[in-house]
Amino acid sequence: MTTKDTNETFDNQYHETESPIADRAAGMDPEDMEEMSFEALYEQSFGNIQEGEVVRGRVVQISDDYVMVDIGYKSEGEIPIAEFRDEEGNLMVGIGDEVDVLLEYHDDDEGTIFLSKEKAEKIKVWDDISRIYNEDGVIEGRVVSRVKGGLAVDIGIQAFVPGSQVDLRPVRNLDSLIGQTFEFKILKYNKKRRNVVLSRRVILEKEREEQKAKTLAVLEEGKVMEGVVKNITDYGVFVDLGGIDGLLHITDMSWGRVGHPSEMCQIGDTIKVKVLHFDRENERVSLGLKQLQPDPWTNAAEKYPVGTKVIGKVVSLTDYGAFVEIEEGIEGLIHVSEMSWTRKVRHPSKILSVGDEVEAVILSIDPDRKRISLGIKQLEPNPWDVIADKYPVGTVISGKIKNITDFGIFIGIDEGIDGLVHISDISWTKRIRHPSEVYKKGQEVQAIVLNIDKENERFSLGIKQLQPDPWESVPQRYPVGSVITGPVTNVTDFGLFVELEEGIEGLVHVSEISKDKVKSPNDEYKVGDRVTAKVINISPKERKIGLSIKKAEEQEDRSDYRDYMNNARAATSNLGELLKGELAALQNAENSDD
Repeated sequence: MTTKDTNETFDNQYHETESPIADRAAGMDPEDMEEMSFEALYEQSFGNIQEGEVVRGRVVQISDDYVMVDIGYKSEGEIPIAEFRDEEGNLMVGIGDEVDVLLEYHDDDEGTIFLSKEKAEKIKVWDDISRIYNEDGVIEGRVVSRVKGGLAVDIGIQAFVPGSQVDLRPVRNLDSLIGQTFEFKILKYNKKRRNVVLSRRVILEKEREEQKAKTLAVLEEGKVMEGVVKNITDYGVFVDLGGIDGLLHITDMSWGRVGHPSEMCQIGDTIKVKVLHFDRENERVSLGLKQLQPDPWTNAAEKYPVGTKVIGKVVSLTDYGAFVEIEEGIEGLIHVSEMSWTRKVRHPSKILSVGDEVEAVILSIDPDRKRISLGIKQLEPNPWDVIADKYPVGTVISGKIKNITDFGIFIGIDEGIDGLVHISDISWTKRIRHPSEVYKKGQEVQAIVLNIDKENERFSLGIKQLQPDPWESVPQRYPVGSVITGPVTNVTDFGLFVELEEGIEGLVHVSEISKDKVKSPNDEYKVGDRVTAKVINISPKERKIGLSIKKAEEQEDRSDYRDYMNNARAATSNLGELLKGELAALQNAENSDD
């Protein structure tokens, strides 16, 4: 075989396999190729491969433990098969695949060669890092774990991303990024220390500035735009419109009631909003969501005239009533006074709960103030409309005592309607300090209907009216001029109160106690003393009886005098008769002597 034939054979063989030797031979001058023998060229090609050099080879064999790679040496090099498996253990190479490998060691005598794919990749990574850093490019990496102060990222080697460089805003849950792939900027690197610091924030800031410029060019009041919910607070939502954030206040989220902005959207949601106000100088944007829909109060008066029955949902309770949502954006108030005709509702929770569906009647509507008054008692007939017909004045009713107060007792009449017997209508004559002295709760009593005030929903009853008023017959039983005797029940500075009978007292004014001037009745009398007095005046309407002790004494004195005088006249008359009789006897005696 001639030198030319040899060169042609070499050229054909290694160009067909695209081996490293063929590549080197292809780069030589043809005249030099002719001068070189096949063996010399072969030896020269291998001599150019140095330990620690990265070369390209072809996979020629795969066993259970090793992958054999031809790099154009006397024999194939072996690489542990583990270097070709992914995290799940899957083999990531096949026969014929080209790979970059590092020549770790070769023994010409033994013809053995040791290669490493992983080390070749790391060397290549550092080359890429240097190039990307110098070109101000970006590198792709996968977040593998959370470490102190930030994240560990796989870019072929392990790199570090400080927490402040992860995003435009601090990320509370860094663990949520594990497994995700992002593009990063290389802030700095040190090959000797095997240290690489990355930043994702730099890329995001650049992108945000570009987006911001585009957004500012089209941003104007009244414009409807799409944005991404970036943050949620108690007072509203911040929406990223593209490089610039706008505030969607909670009051502009819905025409209806919103307890918290998180009820309407979540971070990451894409929503349409309307630009309400834009301060270009300070780059402040106010947004609205409800403004995309017409205000429901615009035609509320026509839609809900007074007297209309509506069905709504109880959305909140207060001490004074319940708010009911009739439709989104329109709420009405059911005041506690409009919940029952008869029950005294102390708190709306006694009747309704949040979330209840309730039917109500429109009582009034004020669209300008966005207020609607509702009622639920109006769904039923008002029992006070028929109570007067059912229980006319003078009707005697029976019922149990529902409640006892300082001013009277309440008696149950109909369901939800109680009648009041005022303390003054319990007894004609008995002085009652508190109704509990006479009655107990739950006791069955009779009473008579005195008055029904439908407007103020008051039902007045009386117990004493079941019996005749004893004061009506007082003038007949204690006529003026009659003398009574009774115990003193009270002593005051202005006189004495004397009991004529149970519940009926008369007053002896201080001026009617004695003919002599009395400075203080307390000096003369005490409670329990029995006195005799004369009835000097009576007022049944005012329930007053005037008494006089001095007039009773004067009357007694006059009576004694009359008795005395009568007795004196009787004694004189008897003496005269005796003397007359004696004289007559003497005359008769004298006549007989004659």
